[in-house]
Amino acid sequence: MATMRDGPGRSCPGSYGYSPATLAKAAELRVDCLWIAGGLYGNTFALEVLLERYERERGGKALVFNGDFHWFDIDPTDFEAVNDAVLSFHATRGNVETELSNPTIGAGCGCAYPDWVDEDTVDRSNRIIERLRRTAQDVPDALRRFAALPMHLRIDVGGSRIAIVHGDASSLAGWGFSQELLAKPAGIAAALRAFETTKVQVFASSHTCLPVLQSFSGGRVLINNGAAGMPNFRGDLFGLATRIALSPADDSFYGVQIGDLYVDAIPLHYDLSTWERRFLAQWPAGTDAHVSYYRRIVHGPAYMPSDALRTREQKATV
Repeated sequence: MATMRDGPGRSCPGSYGYSPATLAKAAELRVDCLWIAGGLYGNTFALEVLLERYERERGGKALVFNGDFHWFDIDPTDFEAVNDAVLSFHATRGNVETELSNPTIGAGCGCAYPDWVDEDTVDRSNRIIERLRRTAQDVPDALRRFAALPMHLRIDVGGSRIAIVHGDASSLAGWGFSQELLAKPAGIAAALRAFETTKVQVFASSHTCLPVLQSFSGGRVLINNGAAGMPNFRGDLFGLATRIALSPADDSFYGVQIGDLYVDAIPLHYDLSTWERRFLAQWPAGTDAHVSYYRRIVHGPAYMPSDALRTREQKATV
């Protein structure tokens, strides 16, 4: 729906697709508190903060890394540190891990960028994954483990049905849960159809890199955490993770309560200056990741919390 152009970084491999009905399956895990972190992007400092915050939770809990946990970490030490941590928890594979472990001819980075993303950005992302692949090829066991990761998970929190997808309800790299499409009635209509087909109460995703929390009628919520490893808002220089639990969070940046369930975006206040130096050591000025991401890393994107928190459902049209 979102992609009209074709070519590496634009097209979506057929292997990325699945039926939304697949998500109507029984829960693979049942907990009282669920954490979801997508878009870590190799930021080991954000990873440390996430794990420290997660460890404070008590009771039945789970942490899911929702794909694209690698990206900037071309240094072998950082790459292996991310692997060691992430693969000791639950994880889904994003397009990054998929294209590292089992590259699809013509897929490029596997991002399936839509029309509104410019061609230079797409080309840079394709080159970033080529560079990252050189690091990953020295860790063949990790690549095998990436290939075995699922594209989605179904988890129950209390009596509520949660679907964790990297992209959207029908594709690992789908943009149907992006803030751009959810700002349009047609995007709302498509999300409503996904809720009806899957019978879940909450969708959690991350692929499209900007956060959104969209409430729907019938006590249903879609939360995209954006990026755990990069700033998500102008001037607010921290990552975000999603917490879905039967108890309220004491550090919610924003969230909603639906019945007994709390759905929150939790800030990850990592060490900004140390991360900036680490990023620059791997991606100095003029390199592809620097051109695409450095401004966001030090200033945040042109996006505000008020843009992300959407508690009223737009009128849906097909």
